[in-house]
Amino acid sequence: MPSALVTGATGILGRQIVQELGKDKQQWPTVYALSRSKKEAYPENVKHQHIDLQASADEMAKELENVQPDYVFFAAYLAKDDEGEATKVNGAMLENFLDALAITGASKKVKRVILTTGAKQYGVHLGVPKNPMEESDHWLKDEDRPPNFYYKQQEILAAKAKEQGWDWVVTYPNDVIGVAHGNFMNLTSSLGLYAAVTKEMGAEFVWPGSPDFYTRFDSFTYSKLHAKFNLWAALEQSPKVSNQAFNVVNGDVESWANMWPKVAAKFGLKIPEQMFTPEEEQGKIDEEKGSVMPLMEKPPLSEFAAERGLKDSAKFLAQSRVEQVVDLIKWSQREDVKKAWDTLAKREGLEHDAFEKATWGFLGFVLGRNFDLVISMNKARKAGWTGFQDTFDSLSESMDDLVAEKVLPKFGS
Repeated sequence: MPSALVTGATGILGRQIVQELGKDKQQWPTVYALSRSKKEAYPENVKHQHIDLQASADEMAKELENVQPDYVFFAAYLAKDDEGEATKVNGAMLENFLDALAITGASKKVKRVILTTGAKQYGVHLGVPKNPMEESDHWLKDEDRPPNFYYKQQEILAAKAKEQGWDWVVTYPNDVIGVAHGNFMNLTSSLGLYAAVTKEMGAEFVWPGSPDFYTRFDSFTYSKLHAKFNLWAALEQSPKVSNQAFNVVNGDVESWANMWPKVAAKFGLKIPEQMFTPEEEQGKIDEEKGSVMPLMEKPPLSEFAAERGLKDSAKFLAQSRVEQVVDLIKWSQREDVKKAWDTLAKREGLEHDAFEKATWGFLGFVLGRNFDLVISMNKARKAGWTGFQDTFDSLSESMDDLVAEKVLPKFGS
């Protein structure tokens, strides 16, 4: 039976891969969970191994001396504000780690490396992409584009595979829904905290993001579904899987206009009958409480425009924006909001640091984009993947998990 190694074992995606591997002791009798620290108990077939992925290959090799995996799941990354620095750091982490496996001799046993990246592949952080997004879309490497560390990592992965004799799979998840123990840096935690504090304050559940995006479409990835895909991709022998990259999203396409009332109902909240003012609908955001951030002047779609009859189209190639009717960073720093959280956290025995550590800027970005994000699952389907997840169910289940983690109060309380 094969052994597995997971880097980034405490992150929202890596943690779930470890959990999925840990469920089947017959199939996966030995699982190495690598991270800088251990945050929770693991099943008996999972062994925690300390590692610093920013160390040199030689230093990592010392930590990996007795680790001999058949399959490697690389789900670690280090966030950096500067894209150039992110490319340098995350590229070096992957390259040094793979070199460390060569130094110990473990790479001779490795059959496949599965690398987790994301929909930044398509420039979703830069403006409106080409929809639907497909794995065959060319990389955005024009001189006026910022570096993309996913491109760098994939170049390293392909080169090391040829050098060391194993093959690879890359995953592109988007807007991940899930929970990581002791890690509040995720979409679900921030959204749940926004709802819980709104209820504590007795306020209506106002959509804080872009009025445009409220009715537009997004594609989400449940961390548990992504983990199942990783295990399927590791063992699938089809040539349609070997040395291939795949979108990994739930398989439905959702709008917040559909999910926001459902989130409100889960928390016992009411949404306004008229969510936006006429000014907000026209893109005129009150910057006292909200904010507007322009993205790149040339959105990613512009690189596909001429071949689709959209060259120089002012309508379709307009500069994208991140609009927040309620700027969530400003909101989280208001005294009445902090007081409401303090009261709620003390009364319900919640993890008090969760509110301060929540990624309000990230949630504001995800909800504030003013364009669709539609990601195709056709390639994975044609390769034999049949997994599916209802997005609201994944959000609801993750919020239930946050109740168990003492991040959110019990529903109905």
